[in-house]
Amino acid sequence: MSTVLISGASRGIGFELARQFANDGWSVIATARDPASAAALAALPNTRVLPLEVTDAASIEALLTALDGEPIDVLIANAGIAINLEAKPIEVTREDFLLLQETNAFAPLALAAALKPNILAGELKIATAMSSLMSSISANDWGTQYTYRASKTALNALWRQLAQRWAPEGITCTLLRPGLVATQMTGFNGLPVEVSVRGMKAVVERLSLKDSGRIIGYDGTDVPW
Repeated sequence: MSTVLISGASRGIGFELARQFANDGWSVIATARDPASAAALAALPNTRVLPLEVTDAASIEALLTALDGEPIDVLIANAGIAINLEAKPIEVTREDFLLLQETNAFAPLALAAALKPNILAGELKIATAMSSLMSSISANDWGTQYTYRASKTALNALWRQLAQRWAPEGITCTLLRPGLVATQMTGFNGLPVEVSVRGMKAVVERLSLKDSGRIIGYDGTDVPW
C-alpha cells in the first residue's frame, strides 16, 4: 500500500485529496492545524490525522518525530492561503505580502526538505505542491492578485530548483495546478472540487522522473512559465 502525506487536509482541496486517495486504498497521512476539529477527516478509511502548522518550524519537527522515519511515497504540500485578491497596489501591505510568501512558498520548501529522508525511503519518491495559473508570468494578461501571484511564482522557482537538485537522487518534484475550484478560498466559485482532485490524482499516479520540474494542471496540460 502506497503512502501519501497531504498538508492542509481539513477542508477543501486537501480534504478531497485525502478522501479520494483513502477510498482508493492508499495509506493517507493527513495534516491539520487542529486535528480535534477534523472529525470528518479522521473518519476516512486508511487515514491518520497529525497536527501541523506549516509556518512553524517546531510543528514540522514534531511531525517528523511522529512519523519516526516512516516512508512516504508521495508528498502533496497543499496548505496555502490567499488574502485580499482584489487589492490595488496601494492596498498591498508588507504584512500580507510576507505572510503569503511564508505560507505559500517557504512552507512547502521547508516541509519537503524536512521530509526528504521519508520520501527517499518510499518507493515512488514524489514531492508535489500546489501551484496555480496565477503563478505564470507569460500568461498574466489581466493583472490583479499581487500577493498571491508573487507567492506562487516564488514556489515555481523553488520547486524547479528542487527538481534539479533531487532528480539525481530519484525524487520527482512536480507542481500541480488545481484550476479555479469551488472552495471557501474562491467563494465556492469554479470547478467542483471532486473534478479537480480526480484529475490531479490521476496526474500524480502517472508521475515519473521525466516529469520533474513541470507544472501540470488537473486536466493534464502544462502551465506556462
